[in-house]
Amino acid sequence: MRQHLYSVRDRLLPLIDFFYPPFKRIMPLQTFRYAVSGASNTFLGLLSYYIAYKFIFREQDFHFGFYALKSHVAALGVSFVVSFLVGFFLMKYVVFDDSRIRGRVQLFRYLLVCVFNLTINYVLLKIMVEVWGIYPIFAQIGTTVVVVLVSYLAQRHFSFKRVPEPTYLEEEEL
Repeated sequence: MRQHLYSVRDRLLPLIDFFYPPFKRIMPLQTFRYAVSGASNTFLGLLSYYIAYKFIFREQDFHFGFYALKSHVAALGVSFVVSFLVGFFLMKYVVFDDSRIRGRVQLFRYLLVCVFNLTINYVLLKIMVEVWGIYPIFAQIGTTVVVVLVSYLAQRHFSFKRVPEPTYLEEEEL
C-alpha cells in the first residue's frame, strides 16, 4: 500500500513543483506545496459539500432513526470524511514528508486538528445559516477561510512538526 502512496506522490510533486518558480521569492517550497495541496483539498471539500447538499440530501433534512440532521450539517459530515482522507495523504506524503514522527501519531494528531477544525466549521456554519440566514454553500465558503488559517498553523506546528536532531550528538563529536 505504501508503495502506491509513494507512486502517487512521485507523480504529484513534479506537477506541483513545476509551478513553483514564479513564487520562489515569495515563499519557501514547502509553503507553496502546502498552499497548492490545501487549495486542492479545500476545493475537493467544497465540491463534495455541494454534491452532498444538492444531490445526495437534496437540501432536505436527513433522518436516520432517532435523529434528523439538517442537510447542510449532513453535507458537512460527508465533506469532512472526503477532505480528511485526501488531506492526510497530501500533508503526510507531499507537504510535510520531512517529519520524523511516526505515521500513526501523525494520523492521530491530524485527526485531532481536523476534529477541532470541524467544530469551528460546524459552529460558524450553524451561526451563518440558522442565525444570519446565509445560503449554506456561501456560508461554507466563508467558514473555510477561517478553518484554512487555523489548520495551517496547527498542522505545521503540531501534526507534522519537525523533530530537531539531538544536540548531544554534535557535542560528542568535538
